[in-house]
Amino acid sequence: MSYHGKFGDLNGLTNGDFINGSNNGSSHTNGTTEGGLKILIAGAGIGGLTAAIYLRRAGHKVTIFEQSAFANELGAAVHLAPNTNGVLRRIGLRAEEFGARSTKNAQVADYDASGKLIRSFNTAGVSQLFQHKWLLCHRVHLHERLMQKATAPTDLENHGIPAEVLTSSRIVDVDPQAATVTLDSGDVFQGHAVIGADGVHSRTRSTIPGGDVKAFGSGKSAYRFLVSRKAALEDPRTKKYAEQPGQLVICYDKDRRVVIYPCANNEQLNFVCIHPTEESAGAEYNQVGHKSKLLEIYKSFDSDLLALLDKAQEETLKVWELLDLLPLETWINDKLALLGDAAHPFLPHQGQGAGQAIEDAAALGVVLPKGTKPEDVPQRLELFFKFRYERATNIQSFSREMGKDQTAEDINMQAHMEYNFGHDEWDSATDKFRRWKWAQNPNLYWRMPIAFGPMPGPRQDHYGNPRKATHSTATTAAIKFKTSRTVLQNLFPTTQFRFRSPGTVAYCSFSQTTLDKMDWLGGGGYRHFGLYVHGVQYFKKDGSVIDGTYMPLLFESLTDPIVSGREELGMPKLYCAIDIYRRHSSYRLQTSWQGATFGEMALEDLHEVDVGSEKGTIGGEADDGIIVYRYLPQVHNRGHAAEEHAVFVPHAEESKVVPTTVKKIWKAGRASVKFDPKDWNELPTLHHVIDRLAEIPVYEVVGAKVVESQGVPDVSSAKRVDEGVVLKG
Repeated sequence: MSYHGKFGDLNGLTNGDFINGSNNGSSHTNGTTEGGLKILIAGAGIGGLTAAIYLRRAGHKVTIFEQSAFANELGAAVHLAPNTNGVLRRIGLRAEEFGARSTKNAQVADYDASGKLIRSFNTAGVSQLFQHKWLLCHRVHLHERLMQKATAPTDLENHGIPAEVLTSSRIVDVDPQAATVTLDSGDVFQGHAVIGADGVHSRTRSTIPGGDVKAFGSGKSAYRFLVSRKAALEDPRTKKYAEQPGQLVICYDKDRRVVIYPCANNEQLNFVCIHPTEESAGAEYNQVGHKSKLLEIYKSFDSDLLALLDKAQEETLKVWELLDLLPLETWINDKLALLGDAAHPFLPHQGQGAGQAIEDAAALGVVLPKGTKPEDVPQRLELFFKFRYERATNIQSFSREMGKDQTAEDINMQAHMEYNFGHDEWDSATDKFRRWKWAQNPNLYWRMPIAFGPMPGPRQDHYGNPRKATHSTATTAAIKFKTSRTVLQNLFPTTQFRFRSPGTVAYCSFSQTTLDKMDWLGGGGYRHFGLYVHGVQYFKKDGSVIDGTYMPLLFESLTDPIVSGREELGMPKLYCAIDIYRRHSSYRLQTSWQGATFGEMALEDLHEVDVGSEKGTIGGEADDGIIVYRYLPQVHNRGHAAEEHAVFVPHAEESKVVPTTVKKIWKAGRASVKFDPKDWNELPTLHHVIDRLAEIPVYEVVGAKVVESQGVPDVSSAKRVDEGVVLKG
């Protein structure tokens, strides 16, 4: 393992870590490593090591400072509830592999002080509710495996730079703004972030606003120790406390209790004996206890339980005062964040103390992913605090409630189980982080299904970065012809649409475009084919008028542009297949649906002309832009619109988004277009549309051409005109 003493091997630090080249009061800097931050962690406990693993996996360089000489974990056993176990499994840690005992099909038994069984239940039902197992684990074994994963140079599941653990390294000062820690040796280390995982007596906490407080006594202390399960089974008096594999036993008196559960492959029984502090003389953390004092404190309990307590090895008996801390106003200060007991110490009444530190570590991994910039660290640590504060504080409160003086009849162990166990911090923090990132860009395009976040499209990528299709290409074939105004005006959705000319002759175009080299489609493209009605005016409610070309319909050959155009822009798009057949002097297309061909357009006798000879837009019209009409139906209220209004795409603004350069133009000597509406059987969704297109007469073809160009505007200048009026009936 890669952890070192105060004057031990420091080869793991980069050349830039030693500014002054001295190890006596020198300064160490953690400059940027490729792709990662330099993160300093105070404390090599369960929370600090778990954070190191998550941060290492994100590509960051982690240095951990541990004030003890061996970075050993103290204590006997720990609950790995489903919420905790799930977070550990994400980093490839499976506690069953090093002796953790599953509570599946185990008994939970509550006794009163006289030894009477008050209630019991089997955990099989609980196990079925949650994805991950509820495990009982030896704390030292868990700590050893976390240390191994944090520092191992090679780990198939844990790529990244091995964490550096510096033992016998007591921190005496932290600078949250500079992200530095100073050791008692005088060495100063600098990173991009400092994580205070240094426990209930945290030194780093004092540098948090409002954090210069000390944990206070809860009024209770606890003995912790292990007893061989074999020894308990061999004694007829104590057998009942050990014969059920995985059994969790709690023996209550009003102001004291004994909690017993197995660990270490079910070979050891872990004891937590909680009692009034004054009865064990206010012992400090990890103080060696005396068995005679333990037996005296629990002398009112059943003699069988006392016989079990008497099996404790006195040299392993530890006792400490249970400390509490009121919720802090914050856990962060600039580039410093607290984690675990440093931020929210737990009373051991729900088995969530280590679990919440592990959840903190997972949340840090979410908010500091690979690619995080040093200047973003303060904001990301603030997110970490916001993501974690409510849950950690709630469970802290639950633990206080469970620890109040009460008898077995008063205790409801399952009251908070759903809240505690039914949570995955990685999933929770990931969702919150995604939503935060989305909120940074209020102009994101959202389309159904919104559950997966903003949709990429022709105007932006998934992260909201704008696209510029300057290198994309377009080939457009258009036929402009004279036709009947009275037929075309029947396609107007409201009376606000009118022809500019009062005559009965009008002009329109059928235009087909093939788009290619589009980044938002992975370098590919698609085809569209639409009807464009020229010489149209839209009368706004304020009395002003828009002159433009009305587009009642646009067929497209790919779902993605259909959906983005309909939902983001209100474009009247439908699907069909569009097949192009181009030769030296001809351009033909067929439109079809599921093999039923319904449209044909042909441009023949093509000859190339000077690109400067053509003016205007589609069909040669020098209009102001394209006008469409958006209509969205109400759900469960047929015939009524949830939203309807006109949309205008001004050519002048659109040309500024992506300038279009015409490369080549061919004019046609002959051109034709025709439609066959088939019937409802052949065109079950389009028959009524094609039937109307077939009604449009072609009096005279006045122009036909094929244009090749570079640069495809993204229609981002499309704007809502005003609310629509009642549809024509």
